[in-house]
Amino acid sequence: MEVVNAIGRRKAAVARVFVSAGSGKVTINKRELENYFPSTILQYIVKQPLNKLGVAEQYDIKVNVGGGGYKGQAEALRLAIARALIKINPEDKSALRKEGFVTRDPREVERKKPGQPKARKRFQFSKR
Repeated sequence: MEVVNAIGRRKAAVARVFVSAGSGKVTINKRELENYFPSTILQYIVKQPLNKLGVAEQYDIKVNVGGGGYKGQAEALRLAIARALIKINPEDKSALRKEGFVTRDPREVERKKPGQPKARKRFQFSKR
């Protein structure tokens, strides 16, 4: 099997994934998954598509991820892995879509408006 690549985004995070046949090793920015995401919840989010299809031990995954926070990066990585698995085996698409791993979360931070402290918050109104 040749190397399959895919890209995933979430908020300001961008994850580029390179999937090849291997033993289930996940390397993120030249660090182990457990070192990059110490939280077990984030590790679980990253591995969700692999565990759903039961192929966690079949592929080595190399990742370049940047931007955003750790939660956004983990979810961008989940989308990228799901897209790469679909490239490898298109029949898996319906199973991954049912779990919501193929859908790009479109929510972005709303911009701050001039004359306001935040995007929607207003300064206190004074009648007199």
